[in-house]
Amino acid sequence: MSEYRSIAGEVPGEYEEKKSRFIATIRPVSSEEEAVSFINEMKKKYWDARHNCSAFVIGDRGELTRCSDDGEPSGTAGRPMLEILTNEGLTYVCAVVTRYFGGVLLGTGGLVRAYQAAVKDGLSNAEIVASRECFLCELCSDYTLLQKLKRLFEQEPFILKDIIYEDTVKYSLMIPCDEIERAKEIVTEAVNGKENLEIRGKEYCTVSIH
Repeated sequence: MSEYRSIAGEVPGEYEEKKSRFIATIRPVSSEEEAVSFINEMKKKYWDARHNCSAFVIGDRGELTRCSDDGEPSGTAGRPMLEILTNEGLTYVCAVVTRYFGGVLLGTGGLVRAYQAAVKDGLSNAEIVASRECFLCELCSDYTLLQKLKRLFEQEPFILKDIIYEDTVKYSLMIPCDEIERAKEIVTEAVNGKENLEIRGKEYCTVSIH
């Protein structure tokens, strides 16, 4: 089964240590170009901050990663931020942590903890979603089966995208690829073997985890 986890939308986070403020902004992104654009957007927004450190993960398997310490001591900001994202199993996500210096040096260990704490705080506000590779399927039935099929779809891990009411009822469904054989059996039984579940293509469907 092909599946990846990301966040549903942009979230804020914040951490303060010895008067230094660490402001996290975490956003879902679809490409490296979008991640870079987001990082530049945050640098313009927080132009007066000493540092705008960043990390992002791209790809269905999280195969592309980048991070930047943006002037902080090497390995104290971007890499620790990236570790939080990857440890959570997230991809297609970018985090920027803006630091306003409070006048007291935190040391390398203190910086690592602070940047990670800001990202963790942001992710605590996030809705985590899973995107699964699904077959886009079509099913037609007569009106007598409408309520029965709707109840069936609600009980199974199928996403009912659309219903078209014409001479017959046409259902557009997203069915996880690893569920397709079982889905065919269930649907065939529900319609007494009269109708066929037809595969029209593949897409990713997204469901909330928490």
